[in-house]
Amino acid sequence: MSLRMKDGRPISPVAIVATIALALLWTIPTIGLLVSSFRSRDEQISSGWWTALGDPFGTGWTLDNYSGVFEGGGFGTAFINGLVVAIPATVIPIMFAAFAAYAFSFMDFRGKDILFIVIVAVMVVPIQVAFQPMLDLLGPRGLGISGQYIAVWILHTGFGMPLAVYTLRNYMSTLPRTVIESAKMDGATHFQTFWRLIVPMSMPALAAFAILQFLWVWNDLLIAKLFLSSDNTTVIVKLQQLLGAQGQGTELLTAGAFISMAVPMLVFFSLQRYFVRGLTAGAVKG
Repeated sequence: MSLRMKDGRPISPVAIVATIALALLWTIPTIGLLVSSFRSRDEQISSGWWTALGDPFGTGWTLDNYSGVFEGGGFGTAFINGLVVAIPATVIPIMFAAFAAYAFSFMDFRGKDILFIVIVAVMVVPIQVAFQPMLDLLGPRGLGISGQYIAVWILHTGFGMPLAVYTLRNYMSTLPRTVIESAKMDGATHFQTFWRLIVPMSMPALAAFAILQFLWVWNDLLIAKLFLSSDNTTVIVKLQQLLGAQGQGTELLTAGAFISMAVPMLVFFSLQRYFVRGLTAGAVKG
C-alpha cells in the first residue's frame, strides 16, 4: 500500500529519503553546537563533540560556559538590546510596506508601474554601498543619531522595504477584487478596507515576511556594529566580542550562540504555519 498525502497524491520514497537527509544535515551542526556548549575549553580542543556522546555520564560536562556568558560580558543586557532593535525593525517596514502594497494593488495613480519597478530594482543594490553615506547622514555631521536605536530602525526599515513591498504586493494582487469592490459599494474608505479586509486576508504573507525580517535583523552584525554604541550593542555583536582577539573565548561562544538561537526559533515555530503559504502565494503572480 503506497503512502499518500492529504490531497491524495502519492508520496515518493525518494522524497522521503531526501527530506530526512536534508533534515539531518541541518540538525547535526546544531546538535554539535549544543554538545560543545556543555564541554570545557580543554575538552573542546582535545576531541570532537561527537566523542562526548559516547560518554554521556562522564565528567567532561559543565555548566560553566553558560554562567560565564551571563556573568562576564553583559550578555543579558545585549539580549534585551537585540529585542529592542529587532521588534521595531520588523514591525515598521511591514507596516509601511503593507500600505504601499495596498496602493500598488488596488489604487490607480500616475507612474505606479514605474515606481514599482524602481522599488524592485533597489533590491539588487548591495546594502554595503549605502553605509558611508548613511554614516555621514546619521552621524555628527548629519542628524547626530548614530549610536542610537532609531538609527538602526531607520536603516533596517529602508533596507527591508523593497523586498517587503514586492512580496506583499504580489500576494495582495492575488486577492479577489470583488471583495474590494463590494467594500467600496458599501461606502468603506481605503483605510477601512485595508484594516478590515486586506490585513486579515494577507496574514500569511505578513507573517512570512515577519519571520524573514526578524531573523535578518536579529542575526545582523555589520549594521549593529557600525551604527550602535557599546552601551546598546546587540546580542550578535556581543557574541563576536566573546570570541576575543586571539580566540580565547571559544567555549563561551558556543554557549552564547545557542542562547541567541532561542528567540529566532521561538518566532519561527510560532509563525511557521503561515510561512510556506505566504511565500508561495506571493510568488505565483506579479
